[in-house]
Amino acid sequence: MSKQRSIFEDVATDKPVDETPKGGLIDAGKTGARRAISAWLLVMFALVVCMIIVGGLTRLTDSGLSITEWKPVTGAVPPMSETVWQEEFAKYKEIPEYQLQNKGMSLAEFKTIYWWEWGHRQLGRIVGFVWALGFFYFIVRRQIPKGWTGRLVLVGALGVLQGAIGWWMVSSGLEGRMLDVASYRLATHLGLAFVILGTLIWFAWQLRQSEMDLFQRRRNQEKRHVTLATVLLVLVFLQILSGALVAGIDAGRGYIDWPMMNGEFLPSESFDYVPFWSNFFENPALVQFNHRLLGYITLAATLYLWYSSRGSAIVATRRAFVWVLAAVLAQMALGIITVLNAAPWQWAILHQLGAIIVIVCVLNARFLALYSKAQTLR
Repeated sequence: MSKQRSIFEDVATDKPVDETPKGGLIDAGKTGARRAISAWLLVMFALVVCMIIVGGLTRLTDSGLSITEWKPVTGAVPPMSETVWQEEFAKYKEIPEYQLQNKGMSLAEFKTIYWWEWGHRQLGRIVGFVWALGFFYFIVRRQIPKGWTGRLVLVGALGVLQGAIGWWMVSSGLEGRMLDVASYRLATHLGLAFVILGTLIWFAWQLRQSEMDLFQRRRNQEKRHVTLATVLLVLVFLQILSGALVAGIDAGRGYIDWPMMNGEFLPSESFDYVPFWSNFFENPALVQFNHRLLGYITLAATLYLWYSSRGSAIVATRRAFVWVLAAVLAQMALGIITVLNAAPWQWAILHQLGAIIVIVCVLNARFLALYSKAQTLR
């Protein structure tokens, strides 16, 4: 008769026990080449930064209307003979900018502005090529992490949309009696460039971490600072759009004192345009006033956010918001210097570069508040 066994008795087995930790649903599935894809996105980020700077210089040198046709593919080849150069110059002579502003321009002068615009468009083609090369490389090798294919397609789609908006912007200056492109179209074009820039670096930062790490860090998010950083991000983006309106009508060169504007806080001619709404887009006095006012609001919000962040228990978060404050203060100083010097291209382009630095700092602070880093008690 067999002996009754205790329920506490060890049961022997010949099978080896696998003591390797098992992942859960969060990190299950294909992880893909996260680091490599992150590096690829950062390369595109750097190219987009270059494109924004070259685009700014193209605007500051009044070069944006030198190419009067949109040829996404064949336009990659510049004029290779004097005959072709003369043909391009003849097309430029037909638009209002030449007839009303640059009449008598030499072919050599035309070539200078042509190369700026061609370089800007060429950078756009390079960004598209780098995206396509990387995307199809990773998808053929099946290295795209689960859930990321759609996001990477979105990056490409935004690039295509940006090209179309770029031509929509240029076309506004080829007809009628406009000497430059429509300022609101310029603002749309620049705004989307910053959306692409932010999307690229945000995705790159996310891919630097595993899904499990992101999940764990998000559980520790500092919700108040995420909300405040989001508000500041919106303000900075609106300020960038406002700056594009200033650049679009050269409003930065008409009021070169600070903190007043021609001795007034709000210039008396700020609402002279008819219809009334056009003052917000076309009146240099009101456009520059709005840019200044929004700058003051942004600075106040930054100071409040920095002060609030001092109560964070996470060192990385506090440090990130210090960088935000430093970037905003430096950007404001650059803006004042640019105005006092009547917006020369050197200061204006530094001011535009400052906008890139500010928005990256704000995004970094928001990212660290949303995905809070674990730290020791020390």
